[in-house]
Amino acid sequence: MVFFTQDSLIVSNTLNKRKIKQMKIPKDLYYTESHEWLKINKNEIIIGITDYAQHELGDIVFVEIDKFDENIDSGDVFGSIEAVKTVADLYLPISGKIFEKNKNLEEKPELINQSPYDDGWIIKVKPNESIDLNPFLNEIAYKDLISF
Repeated sequence: MVFFTQDSLIVSNTLNKRKIKQMKIPKDLYYTESHEWLKINKNEIIIGITDYAQHELGDIVFVEIDKFDENIDSGDVFGSIEAVKTVADLYLPISGKIFEKNKNLEEKPELINQSPYDDGWIIKVKPNESIDLNPFLNEIAYKDLISF
């Protein structure tokens, strides 16, 4: 199981393989080892957290985006996500400017639990430069990552 904390990511093996097999891992997205997903649409990138991450966090009760309409470097914290169990920092997987946040999450943060890849997206980013896809995982590599 992954617990997100403000300073670290601690991995333990409590999710069974059956649950992992049932998790959604769309083929048209890219993934990070820290459990974010990216959808590339021409000049914008939509970012959220994976089904695996939302399962590990539990019931999400609040999402805060601290960095809006400013340039942010890859790996920098842009906000936080609060669940009943914990609070986790949100890290930007690419350099760019956040130009839109999912306003529906202000009233319904549970959309991330209900629909992490659709209604539960978190931000949209305009990248600062062309995107190098090499650091990101495809669905097969991501499934291998979470299957430990």
